[in-house]
Amino acid sequence: MFFCIYALRDITLGIEMFILGIWNPFLCQRSFLLAVLLAVSLGEEAAETGNDVRPNFILMMVDDLGIGDIGCFGNDTIRTPNIDRLAREGVKLTQHIAAAPLCTPSRAAFMTGRYALRSGLGSRGRVQVVLFLGGSGGLPQSEITFAKLLQRQGYSTGIVGKWHLGVSCESREDHCHHPNQHGFDYFYGLPFTLFNDCKPGEGKEILVDFERALRDLNVLAALSMATLVIVRVCGLLKVSLKVVFLLAALGLLGFAVWHIPFAHIQRWNCIIMRNQEVVEQPINLTTLMQRLIGEAEQFVERNQHKPFLLFLSLVHVHTPLFISEGFAGKSRHGLYGDNVEEMDWMVGRMVDVVERLGLAQKTLMYFTSDHGGHVEIANTQGHLGGWNGIYKGGKAMGGWEGGIRVPGVFCWTGRLPAGRVIDEPTSLMDLYPTLITLAGGQLPQDRVLDGHDLMPLMEGRVQRSKHEFMFHYCGVYLNAVRWHPPDSDAIFKAHLFTPNFSPKGAEGCYNIKVCQCHEGFVTHHHPPLLFDLARDPSETSPLSPDTEPRYAEVLRRVAEAVEVHRRTLAPVPDQLTWEQVLWKPWLQPCCGTFPFCSCSEANSTAGQVR
Repeated sequence: MFFCIYALRDITLGIEMFILGIWNPFLCQRSFLLAVLLAVSLGEEAAETGNDVRPNFILMMVDDLGIGDIGCFGNDTIRTPNIDRLAREGVKLTQHIAAAPLCTPSRAAFMTGRYALRSGLGSRGRVQVVLFLGGSGGLPQSEITFAKLLQRQGYSTGIVGKWHLGVSCESREDHCHHPNQHGFDYFYGLPFTLFNDCKPGEGKEILVDFERALRDLNVLAALSMATLVIVRVCGLLKVSLKVVFLLAALGLLGFAVWHIPFAHIQRWNCIIMRNQEVVEQPINLTTLMQRLIGEAEQFVERNQHKPFLLFLSLVHVHTPLFISEGFAGKSRHGLYGDNVEEMDWMVGRMVDVVERLGLAQKTLMYFTSDHGGHVEIANTQGHLGGWNGIYKGGKAMGGWEGGIRVPGVFCWTGRLPAGRVIDEPTSLMDLYPTLITLAGGQLPQDRVLDGHDLMPLMEGRVQRSKHEFMFHYCGVYLNAVRWHPPDSDAIFKAHLFTPNFSPKGAEGCYNIKVCQCHEGFVTHHHPPLLFDLARDPSETSPLSPDTEPRYAEVLRRVAEAVEVHRRTLAPVPDQLTWEQVLWKPWLQPCCGTFPFCSCSEANSTAGQVR
């Protein structure tokens, strides 16, 4: 306080001398330095006393949620009162678009504000996401996430839940792709994702046909070896013992290549980490929901007196569906509806902690999904994936609207207008510049950013989105282009190719469960299939020169935009090649001594900082 008084006195004296024409270089230099120190001191004092005007951020992302699963987006069979309240008291985005229809590329784009192929996370073949925690692919260290920039601004940053952007590169301990290396001070959750192998009895999901082929080859090799031994013992054929031992060694090696990675996938991929320590291996789903929400609440409580970013990356509603006792059988939409209602309850818990701590007026809350619902997934009890409302397609289906149009809700008490509905095109990538600008940071100038600050649009200072063109990718392949002409309310979308649905006449890739993007699995369109989403959001009636006066102009402008966009792309190392995604034992995160990895986290540890 005394420092501040003397600093103000000297600064005032310096200003008076300057006005009177009395120039004292030493005093002016000292006044300038004192002014700088005073600003720093006041900033530190504001942070310590909770007077920092920078907002907190709570970002909530659901996994595989369909836009039609939420009450405020049209669902009347599943109860989502907490998400509906956020939309009622905040801003709802009806044309909020994921940059990719699958987890890994969509989340990479969300984190970096850039299309995933700029990070090397676009697929050229069937492997479109990170497959093993023991793989070496992931979000490159050269990428600058919004968490890293907020961390530089003095924010406490945390992620609770799903990551799915890789862990290590060359050794088990380098953690080059880990959240701690990408700007998050604290991480608790799944470094991979939730999938069928994580729940006993749900079957297998990763490279099932590849595993089956390896298994069949091993059975064939074992039968051949047994036949050879029998023939030699019976004296029917002279076979060298060296040959027998060599074949036996090759057989054992083949067995290890098949059995070790695939028979133990639950142990390798289904784990919980706190920062860089494995605390549970394999995961216990029965207590997972309580632990995740407990960690999220306690992160907010620990950081309530300073600016913070919390990314609550929920594992709901990805299959396998698991449910807490209090929500089982409560919805009118079966097990999936129970999961959505439990997820909504978790959102309500986050709203409650913000209000209980008096942070509502200084916290921007955001709710979304990483992409659309999975329409092909089902069991004997029926459909287990999300509902994408009136929109065609779903998860993994390239640029079809059902796979990329997701719920978008922002709520900031006292700052954002309540009940505003925005029908303009927006993107998950827009979070990046929005957060950084609100935090007073500087956006990177050494790379292309594909998102735009949403605050002018949400506050009503502008009426149109900055996204005149949006590019929809399926892997590394440009699948569709959206054009919102500045002089029109039309929203045109041109599909350059579409996935081949199977069986014939279906609205999904039911024969292979997940649509693919590469040759043999798609149909190219010359000219592109063209729709006006403003008039035909379900993409059911392609436009033609007879039905759309601007048909030729739209195709010309789209082609020009594609050429301009492609000039912004630079070659980067692929992160999803077979070499990068297949399991490497020396990279496998492990609790204990590899390969005997096993540990269980007591419920009482949830929320503790280590």
